[in-house]
Amino acid sequence: MMKKLSVIVPCYNEEAVLPAFYDEITQVAAGCSNYEFEFLFVNDGSKDNTQNIVESFAKKDARVKFISFSRNFGKEAGMLAGLEHCTGDFACFIDADLQHSPDLIPEMLKAVDEENYDVAACRRVDRKGEQKFKSMLSGAFYKVVNRISETYIDDGAQDYRIMNRNVIDSILSMQENIRFTKGIFSWVGFNVKWFPHENRERAAGDTKWSVRKLFKYAMDGIIGYTSSPLRIPLYLGFILLLLSGIYALGVVIRLIVAGHVFSLTSGAILFAVMVVGGLILVSLGIVGEYLARIYTEVKDRPKYLIAKTNCDK
Repeated sequence: MMKKLSVIVPCYNEEAVLPAFYDEITQVAAGCSNYEFEFLFVNDGSKDNTQNIVESFAKKDARVKFISFSRNFGKEAGMLAGLEHCTGDFACFIDADLQHSPDLIPEMLKAVDEENYDVAACRRVDRKGEQKFKSMLSGAFYKVVNRISETYIDDGAQDYRIMNRNVIDSILSMQENIRFTKGIFSWVGFNVKWFPHENRERAAGDTKWSVRKLFKYAMDGIIGYTSSPLRIPLYLGFILLLLSGIYALGVVIRLIVAGHVFSLTSGAILFAVMVVGGLILVSLGIVGEYLARIYTEVKDRPKYLIAKTNCDK
């Protein structure tokens, strides 16, 4: 029997690009005649005509499967749903906007099926076409998370990858509610072959990643894979304690030498109060972020709800 590749395509308001994506991905599949293909579209609560277009694909192509969420749960939930419902020996994550080049699939598939790699993953080699501010934030994120986390995440690593069934099952064994898939990919390890990938412009439509969403995503990555921020209040407390000791020593020396204690101006006192108050609030905010995630994990709500699907599993 031929081995099967499940191509998992998270979608959110992608009606403008889906026909072009389907044409290109089916052409790639036609060139891989030694493999069976499954195209699994995960509609993440789209508000446009995405679902109807996907269903039209399914009517003419039995390889097309779909999962439609009851609302928007986010790309991480879409990727998880794809892995939980795919039936292939291998699974491939790819975006519908054609920024991921489908023509890399045959070479990536060869790496995991013939070259004894567990994962074939793409790594971005440039950021042409991306806003400079977003590029700067992305670079800063990788530097910060790799400095403070025990899990190394490759700079430029993309979700675009092909994995064997062993890797798929390992990822599915991690059932945290707040998911940061790039961190999960790195945490599970395995033998990865990296493919350089040049940035492509979207074939149509607009990006769904705002700066606010990217910042939240980065926070999930940092908090989800390191407890180092929790040590910041401890370090700040030691620094303030040291400064207080130096100040007290200065007061004693002044009292001995000059016979009186110098007084601080009201402005200096106000500045000191604001600094200490700010540090306290920052410390409470850091602890609060971790507590919020603990609260979410304890509730253990479903990571997504399916409104409609044609998957047998």
